Amino acid sequence: MRKRDFSVKIGTALALAGLMLGVGACRKNLLDQTPTADLETAVFWKTETDATYALMGAYASIRPCFDRDYYFDGQAEYTRARGTSTTSGNLRLGDAYNGGNYNPSGYASSFDKMYRYLFGGVNRANYVIDNINRILPEANTTTAANFQLILGEAKMLRALCYFKLISMWGDVPYLSHVVNAPSEVTGLVRMPIAQVKDSILADLGYAIDKLPKTAALGRAAKPGVLALRGKVLLYWASWNKFGWPELDTFKPDAAAADAAYKAAAADFKSVINDYGLTLYMNGDPGEIDELGKADKLPNYYNLFTPKANGNPEALLVFTHGGTGTSQGEELMRDFSGRSHEGSQCWVSPRYEIADRYQLTTTGDFAPKLVQMNPTTNAAARTTLNSAVNPASYANRDYRMKSTIQWDYETSIGMISLASTGWCPFIYQSWAQSVTIGGVKYTTYNTDGCNSGYVFRKFVRNYAGQGRSDGDFAWPVIRLADVYLMYAEATNATSGPQADAIDLVNKIRRRGNLPALKADKTASATAFFDAIEQERIVELIGEGQRSFDLRRWRAIERVWGQPNGVGVWRQDTWGANQERYYQNTSQLTYQQNYIFRIPPEERDRNPKIIQNVPWR
Repeated sequence: MRKRDFSVKIGTALALAGLMLGVGACRKNLLDQTPTADLETAVFWKTETDATYALMGAYASIRPCFDRDYYFDGQAEYTRARGTSTTSGNLRLGDAYNGGNYNPSGYASSFDKMYRYLFGGVNRANYVIDNINRILPEANTTTAANFQLILGEAKMLRALCYFKLISMWGDVPYLSHVVNAPSEVTGLVRMPIAQVKDSILADLGYAIDKLPKTAALGRAAKPGVLALRGKVLLYWASWNKFGWPELDTFKPDAAAADAAYKAAAADFKSVINDYGLTLYMNGDPGEIDELGKADKLPNYYNLFTPKANGNPEALLVFTHGGTGTSQGEELMRDFSGRSHEGSQCWVSPRYEIADRYQLTTTGDFAPKLVQMNPTTNAAARTTLNSAVNPASYANRDYRMKSTIQWDYETSIGMISLASTGWCPFIYQSWAQSVTIGGVKYTTYNTDGCNSGYVFRKFVRNYAGQGRSDGDFAWPVIRLADVYLMYAEATNATSGPQADAIDLVNKIRRRGNLPALKADKTASATAFFDAIEQERIVELIGEGQRSFDLRRWRAIERVWGQPNGVGVWRQDTWGANQERYYQNTSQLTYQQNYIFRIPPEERDRNPKIIQNVPWR
């Protein structure tokens, strides 16, 4: 899938299907694929090569529904997504995310494009599935086995699309075959989420049975699909445990939750124990430079650069082609500022994340940072624990330096693929001359930041690739996430377990943190808090937090009850920046738990019933 544009050779049938992405959506070919042959599908499809080309096309068309999930972190409390760099009409640039609202509230009516693109991904996977099923009976034994591998991957892709659909919209129509004409979808109704979940699990079960233990970068293998099935089961358990009242067709069941937690744990345990997998660099913290320098960065930082592509921790990924392929990732553009290839800093850490990073000396939280304005307080840069004093960030979890930059932290500036040297970040000092230690620098230009921090995670600390030309393989599921999901699943049914505690400690070790203290594992509640803490700092910027808050029914816990005073997001200087959930109605909270079915889908097909909070 890397280093080339896999345009799929499709015939008339798929050309029609490409016009049918949503339920009856037939105005635009959102698959962004141009047929390269006029032959009927039945004539063209003959060999494994044909099937592989089609599968690669499915991967390429589904990737833009998942490889910018970091925007979703803006719907939670520790990341700000001030917009997107996506361009309407260009699938490669992430059109599925275009127009979405990534603020902590009021977001769920703006994902019509994501809905359509996910159904487009389903249709693309179905194209592969239908045609392999058509030619499979005529294949010899060897060829049939290879076709079944491809079929397993296509079913995994279909399951992945449907998992995201039900996570956002609950009940959705289920398309089990390629859509070739409007009449095939105009009468469809929404399938209950339990039935869609069962179909997802059936697809994943087939894939687990057929796929190999290892595969080339970007191709699905057994451990990644097992992890995905475990995640589907974990979400199913969460919905049954915590409820989903906004989905009026769904009735939570405590027994179903317990069974799903146990089934999820079994899948996660298999991933952890049966395939010889380890965390990146065996979970070692690696080296860390002194405050303000970045010649040596911890292993956790390097995990999110192209040098880590193919590492065993990345269980399920979407690859990108890199420079000159028109299939590069946009991480630099979205996570860094103008000093780095003219990037736009669409995504940045909020001030409040800093206090989540624990001390390597105690393994627990440090005293809260004190916000000070250095332009009005002469002692702000030297006061102990001041948020603008670099010394306040000493002895923190290694993932802190790997993930965010605070005042006087540096990274490599870049213009026209060439390094401009070290570029210090100093909040509210955009592209200004500054002398540090007798050396002149130009400060980091990050006009998109309003917190006092910018991301280091995902930002390449070397020149040679443009802001949109990265070749990082975006992780949909990582082994560290599996460790934490296993701990969550076992804790939900049996409380803190020794093997789960050990796994959480392995993740903490990569931050050079000591093991959890006894009080952090003394009860199921305490251990859940420890698991959530690790999910926050380990997975920040990977698109997990907003989905966690919804499945745990935790929006009120984070932002307060309806019609409350709201919560301010502030900066390192102590200034209020944005206030969320002030006087927010119960209805808006309900809408934030479930997404709106696109109105145009209902206009074309009135049998599609709208979700309750949106009626």
